[in-house]
Amino acid sequence: MNRLTNRTAIVTGAASGIGRATALRLASEGATVVVADLQDDKAAEVVAEIEAAGGAASAVHLNVTDEASWAEAVAQTVSTHGGLDILVNNAGIGDTVPIEQSTTDEYQKVIAVTQDSVYYGLKAAAEALKASGNAAVVNVSSMFGIVGGFGTSPAYAAAKGAVRTLTKSVALGWATQGVRVNSVHPGFVDTPILGETDRQMLADTTPMARIAQPEELAAAIAFLVSDDASFMTGAELVVDGGYTAR
Repeated sequence: MNRLTNRTAIVTGAASGIGRATALRLASEGATVVVADLQDDKAAEVVAEIEAAGGAASAVHLNVTDEASWAEAVAQTVSTHGGLDILVNNAGIGDTVPIEQSTTDEYQKVIAVTQDSVYYGLKAAAEALKASGNAAVVNVSSMFGIVGGFGTSPAYAAAKGAVRTLTKSVALGWATQGVRVNSVHPGFVDTPILGETDRQMLADTTPMARIAQPEELAAAIAFLVSDDASFMTGAELVVDGGYTAR
């Protein structure tokens, strides 16, 4: 499929995990992908992988918690590629302790990377996305932005819940301005963010009895940014193996 030919996409956190899989998938469907990450070496590797497969990509150094860095990334994208049509706000981190054991600094770090970054990205990219005339944004939330988790990730849950409702608010604001804004809500995915977490334990809590692969989330994101989802905005696409269906 070449659903995304002649479109330029920024994908954050694209050096690994869901971001990397998404960058590869969008490029395979014809998009020119800007691989945005703090990890310059790994971002360059993703660009090389895309180019080796016949796709088009470039890398940009992006600190998603910094407004100036966002402004530079968007400006560089528009200057290099002539515009911006797709934004995937994927970057995020989690926490792993109950609220009574957490610290304010730890909480605020998760909020900055996982929640504030989405606000900064939407704000920085707004003008370029509207100029596209047919733009799409996907904000990566979580199933734990919809339901409670294990009680050990209060900042993550708060951030992902905020991403969910921020998505809906901006979608309504941009509904007649040629920009669709949707969220995707992954369940447990086999990515570095899981760290040393027992993956079998996570699979055992999931109705489909397994955890997702990053490519499965990338497929959902590719659908949402394509014209196949042309009448979807403010929607939440849950990809959780049935976790929230109970």
